[in-house]
Amino acid sequence: MVLAYTRIALIGLVLIFTLVLTACDKELKEKKSGQALVSVNGKEVTTLQLNDEIRRANIRADQLEVASKQLLESLIVRQLIVEEAMRNKLDRTPDVMQARERANAQIIAQAYMQNIMSKVAKPSKMEIDDYFQKHPEFFAQRKQFDLTTVRIATKDLSNELKAIIDAAKSLDEIVVWLDKNKVEYFRNLVTRSTADLPSQMTTVLQEKSRDTIFIINEQENSLLIFVNAIKDNPITAIAAAPQIERYLVNQKYKEAVDAEIARLRATAEIEYFNDKVPATNVEKTVTQIPVMPLDVTENLNLTEELVTEGVIERGIMGLK
Repeated sequence: MVLAYTRIALIGLVLIFTLVLTACDKELKEKKSGQALVSVNGKEVTTLQLNDEIRRANIRADQLEVASKQLLESLIVRQLIVEEAMRNKLDRTPDVMQARERANAQIIAQAYMQNIMSKVAKPSKMEIDDYFQKHPEFFAQRKQFDLTTVRIATKDLSNELKAIIDAAKSLDEIVVWLDKNKVEYFRNLVTRSTADLPSQMTTVLQEKSRDTIFIINEQENSLLIFVNAIKDNPITAIAAAPQIERYLVNQKYKEAVDAEIARLRATAEIEYFNDKVPATNVEKTVTQIPVMPLDVTENLNLTEELVTEGVIERGIMGLK
């Protein structure tokens, strides 16, 4: 009887041991075939890592095979460098530790803000139509400006040159003077619309465009602008809808982010210890936080806030 029980127990142990080995072997095979692509000194490079690199590199479908091999090799090289750096204890240097802490904080903060933005509702058709009706200068009454620009170094904008600009009827006269005096410049033809320019500049261009040369100071460089033509360039509500939707989504994102940061600041205990570092403008600081997806703000050009980029602050002068 005891022998029978012993035999049954041994058979049971053998079965359990076999199942464990089978499971381990299956898991190892799945890991090798599914997740792990290569082992570098015992450290695996996985499919998830490669897929992440492919996603970040924005690889086209027709380039996927070649790019995958190149990116895998770059992951191997990176792993080798990381291991060597750690062997030399470079991962423990103050600069590296501070950079890692900063990167970690940014990633976590970005994830939190993305979560906030994911809850923002898309603008309704009524909101899009309302924006279209309230901004005819961007759409139904949009104007196109054909411009000639000449860029020179601000240091070359002498009193003599200003006098030439003041008397000139066209940029050609100024270019002749620049060539004669061997002043370097870059000439270009550009097209802008009322949707691309600040309203103040648009007004000035339309009211004083005839025989007027405008100067925009950009610190180290100055831009001379001459209006060649102003044309009607309307856009329909249907064509404008996608742009308006992206712009309104961007605005909603910004409002949600600003509101959340304001809430966090209001509930936090913030104490400044250094009087030489005063608190900055909170609203300006909030809007500078880079949390917007790139495709949301790309090619909008709908309002002054998105297109000025300090142009008005740099100054516009109209000289006849």
